[in-house]
Amino acid sequence: MARIHPTGLVDPGAELAEDVEIGPYAIVGPHVRIGAGSRVGPHAVVTGHTSIGRDNRIFQFASVGEAPQDKKYAGEPTRLEIGDRNTIREFCTLNVGTVQDTGVTRIGNDNWLMAYCHVAHDCVVGDHTVFANDTNLAGHVTIGDHAVLGGYTGVHQYCRIGAHAITGVGSVVLQDLPPYVMVAGNPTRPHGINSEGLRRRGFDAESIAAIKRAYKTLYRSGLSLGEARETIAAEADAWPELRALVEFISVPGRGIIR
Repeated sequence: MARIHPTGLVDPGAELAEDVEIGPYAIVGPHVRIGAGSRVGPHAVVTGHTSIGRDNRIFQFASVGEAPQDKKYAGEPTRLEIGDRNTIREFCTLNVGTVQDTGVTRIGNDNWLMAYCHVAHDCVVGDHTVFANDTNLAGHVTIGDHAVLGGYTGVHQYCRIGAHAITGVGSVVLQDLPPYVMVAGNPTRPHGINSEGLRRRGFDAESIAAIKRAYKTLYRSGLSLGEARETIAAEADAWPELRALVEFISVPGRGIIR
């Protein structure tokens, strides 16, 4: 049976796995499902049509599954879906989606959201990402796997951030950030690739060198975006790591940071 502190308020309609822990003064709403091994800290609120997977840790004072900060929202039963093994630290806010999009905000697996982070409506966050303190995503943002967002990063609505990309402290992201690229500033500017992160994740020296060459093609060759894409695509048969970059820049989106 779930371990619920005597001061915790869990609606009878909530579905909790047997070993879920609910801390003092935490509140769990009627449409919430929480998987095995997950823990909800003191004073946290988990509400809305929210599904939480296994082995998640939600720290004190987090707000998970609340209505979106969107004036068009009219109480529709939109959702928040959280995968497994995520860490959601103090005062994080994660909102459900809106009917103007897919109606779902999605958080993948093994993500680390530090204190005061905000994930707005209809965002899609992949796996193994790190959001440093006070990172804020506006609505409809997509974050690729293994992306790292430095503290106080702000991401404009509808922006995409590619896999293995990284932002510096205080970055303001107003356009799409391609995979592997490192940016910083307000607005952000490119500063090479995330070489150290790639090494830590097992990319070999030759693959990293190929990604560096692709970066130079995209940012330093003087080629148009279309010309750069074709040049990188020609290299992708030999270096499969480049396919993610080619696919990303082939989508119009908000235009890439360049």
